[in-house]
Amino acid sequence: MSALPDLDSLKLLVDVGELGSLGRAARAAGIAQPSASKRIALLERRLGLPLLERTPRGSRLTAEGKMVAGWATQVLAAAQELMRAAQAVRLSEAAHLRVASSMTVAEYLVPRWLGELQHREPEVQVGLDVVNSADVAARVLAGEVELGFVEGPTVPDGLDVRVVGTDRLVVVVAPAHPWARRRTVLRGPELAATPLVVRETGSGTRETLDVAFAAMHRASPRLELGSNSAVKGAAQAGAAPAVLSGYAVESDVATGRLVEVPLTGVNLVRSLRAVWRRGRPLTGPAATLLAIATRP
Repeated sequence: MSALPDLDSLKLLVDVGELGSLGRAARAAGIAQPSASKRIALLERRLGLPLLERTPRGSRLTAEGKMVAGWATQVLAAAQELMRAAQAVRLSEAAHLRVASSMTVAEYLVPRWLGELQHREPEVQVGLDVVNSADVAARVLAGEVELGFVEGPTVPDGLDVRVVGTDRLVVVVAPAHPWARRRTVLRGPELAATPLVVRETGSGTRETLDVAFAAMHRASPRLELGSNSAVKGAAQAGAAPAVLSGYAVESDVATGRLVEVPLTGVNLVRSLRAVWRRGRPLTGPAATLLAIATRP
């Protein structure tokens, strides 16, 4: 795989389209036009596409450049979400709003929600604790955080609950695994009887799997790991099949690093939920974040 383009070059390309010329885009970036031209030329080589049409009157985006600029806008927005979420994790107890989230929700949904909260209430600082679902519930009950997001099928007493989305666990294997080439649909009892790579006890993913297999003969896990990335890595290395959130493996399946195995006879769809202490209605930024998360 060739080297990925850097974000500054993508931003430069987007600015050429928005500002109308390479010179204006260079000034907006605070660099000289020759330097900007070199960046775009490198980007063209990496992508293998002509991005700028250079004329005596200046430079403008080609048809390919317009398409790439559109995709680049999405990449830049995702990068901004990443930085906002990372900042929330770094913030101390002095944050205006403290939130805890299970790993899957924190990785794939919370950054977008925090971006919209920042847009609505830019003065609000959010502190984000990323832990498993059991720890999220415990921190909310203890009053350590105002709002939590969990992905397990059960919620302890003392918490109010609101559904913020749904997720489906999927079975994935390495491309070389025999299940990647099987011609029959995998059934629940066979999956339950297979040693798997799974998340740790206390995670929502593990609890969902335990509930789904409750009435089946169950093999002991091959490996128990504490993050989605670790489980994916073990599955890619061929350690055993894994069961993970569809959010977590979407890009890996799309690029062929993992293969999804069709499954029947067991329900692995789960609700993703917001939780807060019962009898303490949410107000201020916490109420705003809940409204963003539950918006259709």
